[in-house]
Amino acid sequence: MKLKIIEISDELSLKPLEEGDEKHIFAALDSERRYFGEWLPFVEFTKSESDSRDFVKSVVSMPEAFYEPVFTVWYKSEFAGLAGFKGTDFFNKKSEIGYWLCEEFQKKGIMTRSVAALLRFAFEERGINRIQIKVAPENLRSRRIPERLGFKFEGIERDSELVKGDLFRDAAVYSMLKREFVLK
Repeated sequence: MKLKIIEISDELSLKPLEEGDEKHIFAALDSERRYFGEWLPFVEFTKSESDSRDFVKSVVSMPEAFYEPVFTVWYKSEFAGLAGFKGTDFFNKKSEIGYWLCEEFQKKGIMTRSVAALLRFAFEERGINRIQIKVAPENLRSRRIPERLGFKFEGIERDSELVKGDLFRDAAVYSMLKREFVLK
């Protein structure tokens, strides 16, 4: 499936993930390893650009019937982060949005606007009925994104994500249904 760039504003766009993006992804994760590592368990296993290349290849080579779009986030022509879909249940028309944003780009509404654009894309173009977002309960900045957008808080999923070794982290689970989607 050939995706288009999602132009959110003159300054902000979402570009479909493509081969070559691994250099931006790895550079961002590597330069903010401590910050991202607090919230994202895959950072510990992303030790080289080839690890990011493997991730990009796994996304772009997915057969169309199972393809889950992932986008690079660009703000003022600079790579700022990643946002996309994962864990899609195509039969039941539900998916999860995952995202991360480099620290220097936070507190500008970039990810809130990016997730809003992904909601529109999912509900209007992909035929999805339910979107969820899972966030570490302590990650208050990230929790504000679904809260601002009108997601419903469903509760805490206990031991939702393996962080490292035998350590699991809970997740605050938010959801939005297509019939609830209204952009302000």
